[in-house]
Amino acid sequence: MELLFIMTLFFIFFSYFGYPLSLAIFRLFRKRPVKRDLIFPSVSLIITVYNEEKRIEEKLRNTLELDYPTECIQILVASDGSTDRTNSIVSSFHDLGVELLELLERKGKEHAQKAAVAVASGEVIVFTDVAAILPEGSLKTIVSNFADPSIGCVSGEDRLLVPEGKVSGENLYVRYEMWLRGLESQVNSLVGVSGSFFAARKEVCRDFSVEMQSDFRTVLNCIKLGMRALNDPLAVGYYKDVSDGRQEFDRKVRTILRGITVFFNNTEYLNVFKYGFFSYQYFCHKLLRWLVPVLLILCLLFNIFLAQRSTFYLLVFIAQLLFYSVGLTGIRRTDSIKSVVYKIPVYFIVVNTSILLAWIRFIKGDRIVRWRPSER
Repeated sequence: MELLFIMTLFFIFFSYFGYPLSLAIFRLFRKRPVKRDLIFPSVSLIITVYNEEKRIEEKLRNTLELDYPTECIQILVASDGSTDRTNSIVSSFHDLGVELLELLERKGKEHAQKAAVAVASGEVIVFTDVAAILPEGSLKTIVSNFADPSIGCVSGEDRLLVPEGKVSGENLYVRYEMWLRGLESQVNSLVGVSGSFFAARKEVCRDFSVEMQSDFRTVLNCIKLGMRALNDPLAVGYYKDVSDGRQEFDRKVRTILRGITVFFNNTEYLNVFKYGFFSYQYFCHKLLRWLVPVLLILCLLFNIFLAQRSTFYLLVFIAQLLFYSVGLTGIRRTDSIKSVVYKIPVYFIVVNTSILLAWIRFIKGDRIVRWRPSER
């Protein structure tokens, strides 16, 4: 029982701290710099939308302000069965070079992206969400990485905008993820890109699946073609903190469920003899991270038995209960508690609960194709 407890605890900590530490060690021996240059290949910038009448105009104006040669950029809005004023607003920008791909039936984000890629004319495809606000030079920055022939896709870096004085658990988690992606990029390749802002060579996007996350699938396509995925901290996308916590929780569950689906449809990438170091990354960053809520439950159960035999394990058990109690208190009093002491346990509990629910839905055979953006 003690051995099982130590093993579960080890894998929990390894998923969050051991894996990044191993990357930092590997970086001492294998660092892969990027040969970037100011280049201007033809670009198709794809914005996938569903009922975004409130935000689409701001997004299009932001897109038109991007510093990139006009003759080299195609702006394409793929409307996934929108029923509000989204399509008419997009059409009003036609004279400014914005194209509308109107899909009459709502079939999901990946279906809309696949349809857009089919009519895209650019050598490089850039995907961005309505919620992401891009700085003027972000397009030139992200495209400059494709001067390196080993780069198949590039992820922008998420920056969460939170009201002044508010401590966001999600913001801290996003910073952690961006730091981890930086390590992965320096050592080998990303395992997943930011779905709100990323770019890829067109050949990497040719076999998009309507049932799989494009941001995850794109990386796997890169690896299969002998290229790699990169995180660019200079290519920044800003987005606001969510306004509806429940809606964001549901989005997390859907996103993880789709990620688990992609993973188990592509277990071949665990073959270290074929994919080398990426197989290690694929296991640690995806599967091991998704197993954390299961390990947490096992760790607590093992600790209950051990606490009856040892003062040390009793103290560890109390520490676990205290951590979860603080988090649950924070969940009940989210609006009144702004301390990071509460926000970290809250976000940790929320994230791992969403993963657990995603596993339950996956085991039940649930699969998701459609998506609904979070209100921000």
